[in-house]
Amino acid sequence: MTEEKNNLNEIKELSDKITGEIQNRLVGSEDVARSLVISLLVGGHVLIEGFPGTGKTLVSNLFSKSLDLSTSRIQSTADLMPADITGTRIYNPKSREFEFREGPIFANIIVVDEINRSPPKSQSALLECMQEKQVSADGVTSKLDEPFMVIATKNALELEGTYPLPEAQLDRFLFRLVMKYPDESEEVEILNRSKQSDTSTSSKIEKSVLLNAKNMIHTGVKANPNVLSYIADIVRSTNELPKVVLGGSPRSAEALLYAAKGYAAVTEGRNYVVPDDVKAVSLDVLNHRLILRQDALFEASETEENWTVPYIKKILTECINNVAVPS
Repeated sequence: MTEEKNNLNEIKELSDKITGEIQNRLVGSEDVARSLVISLLVGGHVLIEGFPGTGKTLVSNLFSKSLDLSTSRIQSTADLMPADITGTRIYNPKSREFEFREGPIFANIIVVDEINRSPPKSQSALLECMQEKQVSADGVTSKLDEPFMVIATKNALELEGTYPLPEAQLDRFLFRLVMKYPDESEEVEILNRSKQSDTSTSSKIEKSVLLNAKNMIHTGVKANPNVLSYIADIVRSTNELPKVVLGGSPRSAEALLYAAKGYAAVTEGRNYVVPDDVKAVSLDVLNHRLILRQDALFEASETEENWTVPYIKKILTECINNVAVPS
């Protein structure tokens, strides 16, 4: 697939191709795969959270293998150091000089497995990379190659030996996607495919195609003033929720706009954003940007899942439904 994408309909075809490759190998992954495509094409990052064994790392690897891009994987551990991510200076005895050896962050797609197992000092090494797409090490700043995307996985329940992600780190992710246990029919299909060990893809999407599609979404997909006001109203309303200490920030509104543009192009091949596009992505964009009050956390801990994400999504759904939709 070497031809460049010349219109938004072809961007939709590109997305369908990538999601189809992933679905052939992972059951029930369509929504997650499409969100990964949207994030890549608008320049965002994704946090995939869920219970153990739900395919978080598998979907990340399948997505990266469907693209003709450089990829690397960082396995988070308690002794992971910032230099293990960004790189370090190594002495070369031949030249008698120190040379900078690039770390795994110098790739297009970075899969950070179990990100909350890395200590805060190492998590902070990702902040500059994710926000400014550059690395500062040993007094030298280096730009990262485009496209650049971090896909991080996180266990939903495990607490022992983990470090909570600070709000500044969470705010760098465009989406927090939740992978749940499959239903009965999906479970049977998983068992049917259990002997398939091949994770290769039939073809890979080239970098030039992806960069052209990214530029087309940012410059070619428009949002009228009513839609912009709708986005601002949603984000402001999250700060007025009684069970929330801190709601969405201006960066949240910007992320919601980018995600809505990507959704319009990827799912519909459309060059304009409508309120339904905003609503379709709002839960995944905002669910990790709210800080709950202590009493709300106690209430959330009493839910069947014993997990705050479903509770936050319930609050957000009610909040979004109460915001007037522009005509």
